[in-house]
Amino acid sequence: MIRSEDGPTLQTPQDISNHLERILPRVEKPGRYTGGELNQIVKDWQAVKTRVALVFPDLYDLGMSNLGLAILYDQINQREDALAERAYSPWVDMEAAMRQAGIPLYSLETKHPLASFDIIGISLPYETLYTNTLNILDLSGIPVFSSQRSQSDPLVIAGGHATYNPEPMHAFIDAFVIGEGEEVIHEIIERHQAWKASGAERSELLRSLSHIWGVYVPSLYEARYEPDGVFSHIVKLVDDAPLPVVKRIVSRLPPPPTNFIVPYIETVHNRIPIEIMRGCTRGCRFCHAGMITRPVRERSVSEIIAAIETALEKTGYEEVGLLSLSSSDYTHILELVTAVSERYAGKNLNVSLPSLRIESFSVDLMDALIDSRRSGFTLAPEAATERMREIINKPVSTQQLLDTAREIYSRGWLHIKLYFMIGHPSETVEDVQAIADLCKAVLAEGRKVIGKRASVTAGVSTFIPKPHTPFQWVPCDTVEQIRAKQDLLRKALRGNGLKLNWVRPEDSLLEAWLSRGDRRLANVIYHAWQLGARFDAWGDQMKFDAWIQAFKEQGIDPGFYSHRERPIDETFPWEHISTSVRKKFLTEDYLWSRQGKTRIDCRERCFACGILPTFAEIRRANPGEVWQCPEVKSRRIPIRDLQSPELALPMVEN
Repeated sequence: MIRSEDGPTLQTPQDISNHLERILPRVEKPGRYTGGELNQIVKDWQAVKTRVALVFPDLYDLGMSNLGLAILYDQINQREDALAERAYSPWVDMEAAMRQAGIPLYSLETKHPLASFDIIGISLPYETLYTNTLNILDLSGIPVFSSQRSQSDPLVIAGGHATYNPEPMHAFIDAFVIGEGEEVIHEIIERHQAWKASGAERSELLRSLSHIWGVYVPSLYEARYEPDGVFSHIVKLVDDAPLPVVKRIVSRLPPPPTNFIVPYIETVHNRIPIEIMRGCTRGCRFCHAGMITRPVRERSVSEIIAAIETALEKTGYEEVGLLSLSSSDYTHILELVTAVSERYAGKNLNVSLPSLRIESFSVDLMDALIDSRRSGFTLAPEAATERMREIINKPVSTQQLLDTAREIYSRGWLHIKLYFMIGHPSETVEDVQAIADLCKAVLAEGRKVIGKRASVTAGVSTFIPKPHTPFQWVPCDTVEQIRAKQDLLRKALRGNGLKLNWVRPEDSLLEAWLSRGDRRLANVIYHAWQLGARFDAWGDQMKFDAWIQAFKEQGIDPGFYSHRERPIDETFPWEHISTSVRKKFLTEDYLWSRQGKTRIDCRERCFACGILPTFAEIRRANPGEVWQCPEVKSRRIPIRDLQSPELALPMVEN
């Protein structure tokens, strides 16, 4: 429990508000902590049965742009019997002031302490938020460990892309939502209301939640390990706990939120985010999001246009982002772009289409939009040689990339940003050098068209083999390998019109440890937090030495998680969490990558990843445009079709 120097923690909204008046003038960006923004929803605290605090464990500046929490905020507040309010991680200056004054973390809407809520819902889109999550619980006066929470403590749930491997955070979260939250949040609220009315023990609530499709309650399971420390399997501690836990999906995307909260301060995205489709069929082998968000579901053009219209009226924003993992794969993209451009022509509305494919069609789409600024165009080849792009299943020719760059510059864009990754499987020094060569070739195309005004930025991150992807078997580069490749690029990418951005090797390794870890990492996370680790995604705050010390204190070699190549038949710590993409498919795709074999878009041909059989009943109940995958029988590609004898390994069934 957080206590002030003068006494116990402040507990009432009025006390918290009074003390905030004294400390906010002394902290950076006080607008992060006041609430009161346009479109926030404030309900009568006493008039509802269930109070939910939605928490993004990073700065307000980032969390306010999180679409997932905006969707849940809208969904919960549509209920008459529940309310949702927001909380974010305070920056280090505000945290120090809060701890000194005894102010617990509170909601922005009503200033209630988080410990007063019934449910705490935490968004975990990436792993470097883990220590912030512990810090938020502690700052709220909620026991950090789930096992130490009493009947009166809030239920702590978490969801987001990082929770597809929930094991490193198993000790701190009561229940994980695996998959999409629009429907399951209502079921959780209803189970909580029934439990609260029954007066049953907290353990009964957790057991009841485990019966909901897509909810994983880690305390109902136990992890087992081999003598050499490799994860063996998970066992149920109660008979009725599901195994595996299958991700939750919605059959049809519900109407998008439009009543977005408008912040007082600048955030990372000051725009209206409209999700036009969910899922991807491209099959890039490094892409975690592309594997876990299947199947593809699309919104209609009319629904998207109506949402833009309503959101503009309610917010006053001047920018709209049409969001998806691959926007140019949206079936009706030309119709949508044409409709938006015609409706808002001359109204100074900026419309962006992120995540476009490398093709001239994408340039035509951007050209048709009503964006007059023409500041920059982003492409993501991910690798600079055709050999590497075949390995990662992003088969774009170098000539196609250069042709697209020429089209971009010729239409008035001055700057192209290219995203690459180093550390891909089978990468050579020549593949890294090719990144610099390709950037220079793109710049040369620009110079031909618009002269010295052309510029290129290379954003180079480090490949992390993520769970539930075809590359989950491969190791990461070491710090020494990463630094050597970055040094090569720093020397090669010099000169007017060229810029290089990179990610620190330590940041990449931390992400690798946390994303590929098992339950033993919970104590590492806890001790790193005790040693001062927080805001691990922020370069000036990340304490790498604290992590190394925490691993050492726990007797764990971090390289076990990051640098060890997995045998093809190894069981992963996240395997009891099912994305419905079969391990057989992932294994096959991994073996194909080692041959440089590619898959075409699975809208054109089904490769039997497992999505269709898993959700067949939902698909039959929702015919039409909901499912974009073709109805085919599963096709097993025999081992004999794999050409290389060294790849003749048994397929792993799942």
